[in-house]
Amino acid sequence: MKTDELINALASEVTPVPRHAVGRRLAIGLVAGGVVTLAMIAWLLGFNPQLGTALRHYSFWMKWGYTVSIGICAVLATARVARPDGGRPGWLWLMVVPVLFLVAIGLFEMSRVPKAEWLAMWLGHTWSVCSALVFLLSVPIFGGLLWSFRRLAPTRLRAAGATAGLTAGAWGATLYCLHCPEVSAIFVLTWYTLGISLAALAGAVVGPRLLRW
Repeated sequence: MKTDELINALASEVTPVPRHAVGRRLAIGLVAGGVVTLAMIAWLLGFNPQLGTALRHYSFWMKWGYTVSIGICAVLATARVARPDGGRPGWLWLMVVPVLFLVAIGLFEMSRVPKAEWLAMWLGHTWSVCSALVFLLSVPIFGGLLWSFRRLAPTRLRAAGATAGLTAGAWGATLYCLHCPEVSAIFVLTWYTLGISLAALAGAVVGPRLLRW
């Protein structure tokens, strides 16, 4: 058999990949992991007893707007590197927009209170556990994304692990908002971002091992 004939014979048995298959696969893993994270919050942490009141205040939507924006950018970047021919994880540069927006809100909030209160705004009541909780709550979501990657065959494993970790951290932080009582933008900017960054770093470290195929 000639080379061209062999290629044609192999190609004739390849079925086309359904449109949006990557997005659907990632969505399933993300939702499945999110359900586990939500159950962990309900069982281990509990929802904020003042959640109903918080939903009517801008600070809750400020937190959600920040984490959801990062989560969307991270998902788009993850979808890009999830393919065997994936290029650079684009979309991540857009994360500078919510970061700068939160910086502006934080500076505005600080300008409206005495300097003596700045430390309390920065640390809040839960600074010592916030980042760790965001990181831990990202683990089930990261596991769901690992399951998704098993059928996607990424080739840039460290980048895929990092973007998956970033995605898991951002959406873990989004769900953590249902428990967290903190209302300061500078708190969210510091401790939420630290937890999300730790998840991304962990993903970059374990990605080459867990995503190998």
